[in-house]
Amino acid sequence: MTWTAHTLLALVAWYILMVMLLGGYRSLLVFGGKRAANQFQASGDDMEGFGKRVTRVHANCYENLPAAAAVLLYAIATNQTAVTDPLANIFLGARIAQSVVHLISTARPAVFLRFGLFIAQLAILAWWILAFLGLRG
Repeated sequence: MTWTAHTLLALVAWYILMVMLLGGYRSLLVFGGKRAANQFQASGDDMEGFGKRVTRVHANCYENLPAAAAVLLYAIATNQTAVTDPLANIFLGARIAQSVVHLISTARPAVFLRFGLFIAQLAILAWWILAFLGLRG
């Protein structure tokens, strides 16, 4: 398995883990009698602290997965994983780190760090696309 394929699979696994974390958190609230099962807003705006953060992390994963998956699948389908393999694990690490930082804190330094990790992911995706188009040396 190439690093590109590994990263694609890991991104999907990370998303599933975040769904399970969100579902587990909400289940604890429901079974603990603190919330009715039909009282949760999809945006997480009705939650405080960790509940709101985990909701946003989950949403951020599904918002960003399509672009990453499309680029990684393109590399696999066109047999160009030599382009994506060198940075694939860095991309994955930035994605996971962004989620973990968000789960831990929304303090200003954490927000700046999270944004930097997001920009790193965008830069890697752009770098790969430029390479596919032959616009990068």
